[in-house]
Amino acid sequence: MSYTRDKFLKTIKESLKKDLGITNDMKVPKLSKIVLNCTSSDIAADSKVLASVIDEITLISGQKPVVTKAKQSIAGFKVREGVNLGVKVTLRRDRMYEFADRLVYMALPRVRDFRGLSSKGFDGHGNFSMGIKEQIVFTEINYDKIDKVRGFDVTVCTTARTDKEALALLKALNFPFTS
Repeated sequence: MSYTRDKFLKTIKESLKKDLGITNDMKVPKLSKIVLNCTSSDIAADSKVLASVIDEITLISGQKPVVTKAKQSIAGFKVREGVNLGVKVTLRRDRMYEFADRLVYMALPRVRDFRGLSSKGFDGHGNFSMGIKEQIVFTEINYDKIDKVRGFDVTVCTTARTDKEALALLKALNFPFTS
């Protein structure tokens, strides 16, 4: 069992219940899934780039990603329908908590000039999104084997109904938010 999941079940759940004034255990906010999404203009042009992106996201997430394709043609972006645009992976249960551990305790502290996460990344329904500018902040990625530094989006979905509840949950899970 991961550190974050163990901590949530033993201490955070009860403290959130008390702080948010929740009486029912099932209404306590918790993590439901984490989605990683990586898109790049290089992917459409070269299949080798797609293979390297798939390998990197697989190393980071521990799960094979799904290739995303264009749903419609957009002439302004020079994109045709059905062209590969990126990859995404949805993490749930144990892999989600393991990724959250690695993100909070290993990757974010390695980000250059990191001052904390902005609380503006909430969507109004209790989900938080942020961007990672470099995939090399994860220790699984070998710096010598990457062809280009790429970023990706991380969306943390929670069962919280409001952004206030989600912020309390993520702060309790040691996500480093600025005040």
